[in-house]
Amino acid sequence: METVQIGQPVPDFTLQAAGGATFSLSQLRGRKVVIYFYPTDDTPTCTDEACSFRDYNGQFEEWNTTVIGISPDDVASHDKFAAKYELPFVLLSDPDLAVCHLFDVWKQKKLYGREYMGVVRSTFLIDEKGVLAKEWRNIRVKGHVDKVLQAVIAI
Repeated sequence: METVQIGQPVPDFTLQAAGGATFSLSQLRGRKVVIYFYPTDDTPTCTDEACSFRDYNGQFEEWNTTVIGISPDDVASHDKFAAKYELPFVLLSDPDLAVCHLFDVWKQKKLYGREYMGVVRSTFLIDEKGVLAKEWRNIRVKGHVDKVLQAVIAI
């Protein structure tokens, strides 16, 4: 499967959601969708990012926008993470990395001289017709969610 490109329709995908339900992107046709990819549940930076999206969730809803978080963590981990921080949006589990590869966020990373494969923190905005409108790659959490909200309002 090729990777998504700005201006092109995002292929439908189906993943397991926190709570055990199955979720497909096509369920949200007619709404804007913000998908943010993060490395792992309940780590400091990933928690800051999730809580920022949580705190802005009502504003995204006002603009007909659904927020979704995706990581390779399993559903049980997502359940605990969502409950602990009262996350009001869907967390999806991508253990086979199919959607991570679709969005090209599974990359070689380096930390303290050690190289490893992992999710590069990235966010994608899909319009109501299912077309990729904007992307942010290798983001810094501080101020990021506000930039995403401004992009939602602009389209």
